[in-house]
Amino acid sequence: MGRGKILVIGSATTDVLIPVSHIPVRSEDINVYEQHLSLGGCAFNVCDSIRHFGVPCIPFLPVGGGVYGDFVRSEFKKRGIRTWAPDTSGDNGCCYCFVEPDGERTFICYHGAEYFFRPEWFREIEDSGLGREIDSVYICGLEIEESTGIHIIEFLERHPEYLVYFAPSSRICMIDPGKMDRVLDLSPVLHLNLEEARAYTGCGREEEAALTLFERTRNTVLVTLGADGCRVIGRKDDGSLVNERVPGVSVSNVADTVGAGDSHIGSFIALRHLGTDLIEAVRKANRVSAAVVGCPGALLDHEAFLKLGL
Repeated sequence: MGRGKILVIGSATTDVLIPVSHIPVRSEDINVYEQHLSLGGCAFNVCDSIRHFGVPCIPFLPVGGGVYGDFVRSEFKKRGIRTWAPDTSGDNGCCYCFVEPDGERTFICYHGAEYFFRPEWFREIEDSGLGREIDSVYICGLEIEESTGIHIIEFLERHPEYLVYFAPSSRICMIDPGKMDRVLDLSPVLHLNLEEARAYTGCGREEEAALTLFERTRNTVLVTLGADGCRVIGRKDDGSLVNERVPGVSVSNVADTVGAGDSHIGSFIALRHLGTDLIEAVRKANRVSAAVVGCPGALLDHEAFLKLGL
């Protein structure tokens, strides 16, 4: 059970959700008849999942300017969210989320000021004493990939006492190998999907890919499998090794898959912080992720969360 707070480092951005009949090919014209804006970003989505469980969380989400920064700031105010990262120069970006009829999403992302971090921000965490309240940290590969990702890594290297949760994202093979090695040397809990695990390890089989990652980090590896659940390799609280697939949850009406992975890792972090058994935490995270897939956008409202009876 965690005794401190969870520091969530990463982005809060504007998701532009655009339903389409199909993803257009080059030079094709298609019409869309609706779109809407939603607060998103991997790190924000993780924070939102953690808060459902009442676990103490420190959002470290820089916000820039421009129309998308204004939207994020306005949504933060409505939700009573305080980010511990300072406002930053430059415009916030956005994520265009094209959603096909079967719910599959395709992202086109504009990375703005929300993805870039400064070393002095992390020194402020340490100098203020906030660092002593932290026991675990979430990071995403999207921020690590950027030029300023090194500042996040250096901060974590100064604090080996923190348990790191790392979601490399679909950009896993685009991250500088030297940076990846330094992050993996922190023995993080890894959370990635099967396609990402295969691409990074070169292993075609689900279990082989997960084992390869576990042998590298010596910590829990979660490989999500969509409707098929999640492969888990790690050690339970009694030290025994677990290597199994935890079944998924059937979703009869898929709205979209935006935020499914973020809600899964956010729920898993919160549940483990509360002392939930490893496999039970994955099982419950599968249920939250399925609920997110069944509603439009990345965020599950608290009433819908409570209906899950977790």
